[in-house]
Amino acid sequence: MRFRPCIDLHQGKVKQIVGSSLGGELKTNFVSERSAKWYASQYQKDGLLGGHVIQLGPGNLEAAQEALSAFPQGLQLGGGVTEDNASLWLDQGAQAVIVTSYVFTQGQLDQTRLSRLNQKIGKKHLVLDLSCRKKDGKYWVVSDLWQKFTNLEVCPMTLDQLAGQCDEFLIHAVDVEGKGLGIDEDLLNILGSWSGLKMTYAGGVRNWDDIGKIKTLGQSAIDFTVGSALDLFGGEGLKYADLVARQESGF
Repeated sequence: MRFRPCIDLHQGKVKQIVGSSLGGELKTNFVSERSAKWYASQYQKDGLLGGHVIQLGPGNLEAAQEALSAFPQGLQLGGGVTEDNASLWLDQGAQAVIVTSYVFTQGQLDQTRLSRLNQKIGKKHLVLDLSCRKKDGKYWVVSDLWQKFTNLEVCPMTLDQLAGQCDEFLIHAVDVEGKGLGIDEDLLNILGSWSGLKMTYAGGVRNWDDIGKIKTLGQSAIDFTVGSALDLFGGEGLKYADLVARQESGF
């Protein structure tokens, strides 16, 4: 179990945004005065591998490139990744690319696109983002800035189906992401019942109690990220220095 840092980019700035608000009236929790490059350099200095840079819409190209150049082979890049540009991002220093919307067509998993992407960059460079929202008692992957429901359920069967086509999963609990409501324990129960690939959970982490729950529900196998609660992003629930200090012990 590891702490995976994040750099969320919106209009070229490092921000913390309530994810479910991206398609409507935007709710922003934090806008940093520091650059994406500064955050990436900090993560490199502290040896935090496998964090993610997410481009939330257009206008983030330069900031994303600067972050990757500051921590080459240390960060994953997501947001707007396609078959045409995935290799370019890897060439610019991304350890892997994170993909959601591109591998869905009209709400259905596009196996042809996924296979072509796999052939082009190799599964070791591909992270599948299965960020999801709850509907009718089940969790469904959402695409297009987390606004469109797909027909892909987040469950052990789906994880089994996709495990051979990527290196790891990134899963945002969109319903609680950025809202300070705590983690989604029902989703973590599902994720914790499956093992097979590296997995990072994001959404609602407020304090050490939440991290303890992730460890228990995820059977010490699920990594996590922290957004709005982290002091680096204006939060008061968790201190970045404390997370770095606990990294070696596995929390």
